[in-house]
Amino acid sequence: MTHWQEALLILGMMIVTFGVRYPVLALSGRLPMPAWLIKALRYVPVAVLSAITVPMMLAPQGEMQLSLHNEYLVAGIASIVFVAVTRHLLWTIVSGMALFLALRFFL
Repeated sequence: MTHWQEALLILGMMIVTFGVRYPVLALSGRLPMPAWLIKALRYVPVAVLSAITVPMMLAPQGEMQLSLHNEYLVAGIASIVFVAVTRHLLWTIVSGMALFLALRFFL
């Protein structure tokens, strides 16, 4: 694939993504949304984040790894516990990354 083809592919993906999302965002402020929809939309960020992170934690190389040798899983569970106790997002990220890097490079 040439550079021009790659650029056109990226431009096409950008147009499709923008074309699908923009009308919804443009109309969302103008049309009244039912309370049940607004309540349901609150769960979208959590669902998307879970869909991205959980498979990576449970199967980092494509196969399920439920062991203490899986640094993604250990650091992820530790981060979940840390944020549940402290409710501090920045320190959760810092401590989770520090634990992950320590497990990855020192053990």
